This record gives sequence, C-alpha cells and structure tokens, in this order.
Amino acid sequence: MNQEPGSALAPPRARSDVPFYLALGVLSGLYLVLILAMLVADACFTTPDHLLQALRSREIQYAIRLSLISCTLTTILSLWVAVPLGYLLSRFPFRGRSLIDAILDIPIVLPPLVIGLSLLILFQTPPGRWVQQFVPITYAVPSVILAQFSVSAAFAVRTMRAAFDEISLRHEQVALTLGCSRSQAFWLVVLPQARRGLITAATLAWARALGEFGPILIFAGATRMYTEVLPTSVFLELSIGNIEGAVAVSLLMVAAALVVLLIVRVYGNDTASLRRL
Repeated sequence: MNQEPGSALAPPRARSDVPFYLALGVLSGLYLVLILAMLVADACFTTPDHLLQALRSREIQYAIRLSLISCTLTTILSLWVAVPLGYLLSRFPFRGRSLIDAILDIPIVLPPLVIGLSLLILFQTPPGRWVQQFVPITYAVPSVILAQFSVSAAFAVRTMRAAFDEISLRHEQVALTLGCSRSQAFWLVVLPQARRGLITAATLAWARALGEFGPILIFAGATRMYTEVLPTSVFLELSIGNIEGAVAVSLLMVAAALVVLLIVRVYGNDTASLRRL
C-alpha cells in the first residue's frame, strides 16, 4: 500500500520495559536471596546458648585472640607491600611490568591448598631450614601470619593500584614543578588522595585473612590452643561432630566481619566528607 504524499509516518509504539526490569530484579535477587538464606539458616540452626557456650570455651577464646592478632599483623604487612608495589605498577612503565602483574594474580587464582603446600615445601628447602634455625615457622604461629599474608597481600596490591590509577597525574606533576622531590610528592600529594583506597585495601586484607583456611591448615596445622584460628575452629568442631559449635563459631566470624566493614565504611565516608570541605 503506497503512502499518500505529505502524510507522516506514525511513530512506533513504545514497548513496555516492565519485563526487562523484572528480569533484572529476578536475576539480581537470586544471589542476594541465597546469601540471606544461608545466614538465616545458620542463625536458626544454633541458639544463644550455643553462642554463649562457644564464647566461654577456652579454645574459642584463644582462636579469637589469635585471629585478631594475626589478621591485624597480616593487614599491616600487606599494606607495607601493597602501597609501594601498587604505586610502582601504576606510575612507572618498565620492562617486565606485565610479568609482575601476572605473578601477583597467582595467589588469587591458585587453589588455597596449593598455596599452603607450596609454603610448606619452601621451608623444607635449605634456605627455609636455615631461617627456621632462628625462627620456628612451620606449624607455628608465624606460619599462620605468613599463610594469611601470602593471599591477602595480592588483594591489597590490586586495590592500591586501582586507587593510584584513579588519581590524576597532574597533581603530582604540579608538585614536582614546584620543587618537590618524587618522594615528597608521593607523601604529600598522592598518598593523602589515596586514603580511601588505603582503607579499602586494609579492609579486604583483614577480611581475607580472617576467612583464610586452606593454606593455614596445610602450613600451620590445626592444633588446639596453638595455631587455632576461627576458620580452623570450625573445622575442628565439625571433625568431632559438634555442628552446633561450628555454626556458632561461623556466626562469630560473620559478626566480626560485619562490625569491621561497618566501622570502615563509616570512617571512609567521614574521610570523604572532610576531603570535600
């Protein structure tokens, strides 16, 4: 059918976006529902008496103390590595940077048991045995920190590199033209702007260290009142059939992670507000 001259084409009828939004909501909500369902199932499986009993246990109290100490030390060590390495990878192109970038992904993609086995083998070599003549590491408390650090540092480095990538080079270049050295420009200009990234890196490192299990089990063992941290406490409680105790310890880990994340989020928002003033 030919259209008459001068007549306008009718605009296409807009289709409803309701099915699209509905699909987005369903697909996105499935994972959130799964997480909430797991937490609710844990909370319903145990009772307040089980939680109090777990908190009164000398073994669990020791595991809580060792977890807090080891995770904090791991976070500090991770930041000491992540800040300079992330800045180096972000600011300076050099030969072999892609290789270093790939090496940093190894602790992230390797199975945790392989990392623990590799650490165990490392300290069975002549250099590793020589180190252990002065500091006992394998199946001791230092092995817990080293196992946590070997994985947590990789996440911290990735976070700090992303933070430095978001900072404009212009601010640093202006500081250099005004007479600052490279180190002065880093400490006075770059690092203060990367404060939120620093907080995020510390959060990821601490949370990752808190949940580390595989490398600790292989490299440090699961000895009660010695190398026992919260993840290995869950394993030990399950090994003796105390499912209620394992769930109670798991809820303690969830609560600790939520408290840390809330504190860091509030502090990060306050820091961002102050920087905008």
